[in-house]
Amino acid sequence: MDYFVPVDVAEAATMKRAGAQVLAGGTDVYPAQVGRPFVGSVVDISGLAELRGIEATDRGWRIGALTRWADMAAADLPPCFDGLRAAARDVGGIQVQNAGTIGGNLCTASPAADGVPNLLALDASVELTSPSGRRVVPIEDFLTGYRATALGGDELLTAVLVPREGEDARAAFLKLGLRRYLVISVVMVAAVVALDESGLVRFARVAVGACSPVAVRLRRLEDELRGRPAGELAAAVTPEHLADLTPIDDVRATAAYRLRAATILVRRALDRCGESR
Repeated sequence: MDYFVPVDVAEAATMKRAGAQVLAGGTDVYPAQVGRPFVGSVVDISGLAELRGIEATDRGWRIGALTRWADMAAADLPPCFDGLRAAARDVGGIQVQNAGTIGGNLCTASPAADGVPNLLALDASVELTSPSGRRVVPIEDFLTGYRATALGGDELLTAVLVPREGEDARAAFLKLGLRRYLVISVVMVAAVVALDESGLVRFARVAVGACSPVAVRLRRLEDELRGRPAGELAAAVTPEHLADLTPIDDVRATAAYRLRAATILVRRALDRCGESR
């Protein structure tokens, strides 16, 4: 195995184009190698300081791809990030949170990735960088299927971009697992709800994870919540709003259980977002 440590993003992208596997926090890469040796080449980007940290801009927030979950949980951010910060505290144990990165969570593209529903609810995009330039892709378009992304062979995910719209919105994240800690989700739900001055919904974004190959925005529900009073959001949710989900039967739960649990968690998340404060 060849092990490379690039000096900057450009060199890392060039190494990736040559076929090297990218290593960031390692919390997904190393478990996947249990019992098997590394082969080929690895490019370790964990030392690229330019990819770490959270920056407020005129247009929103730029979260470096190497920002660790522990940093995300501790960050001083507006209320719309409360769901993402809650998810950051649920990503494995503290050791994983101190090593795992937000960019790695996206590139692994697990259906049960804790950060994804929250980033969908924040209407976030990703910045992809290659030797030929950069492009910005909405997360809904970046995640193309089960453990599949739109990342090119010479591209690195360098940042997550969150728009400033609704920074004072209310946010919630709920995760159902078979135990309290160190658990892969059976179902998870993220919601971001912005209210106007009269307490009516200005916009709502709701996403469900672990019930489809990729997390799914409930756009029909979002449309129907617009203009409703804050205290009436949960009552608006029907099973039909979750019709786009395609859960499976597996060792953690049946598809029918997942659909029922998802409906309940969506209602609870919206209840939290609609609570008087």
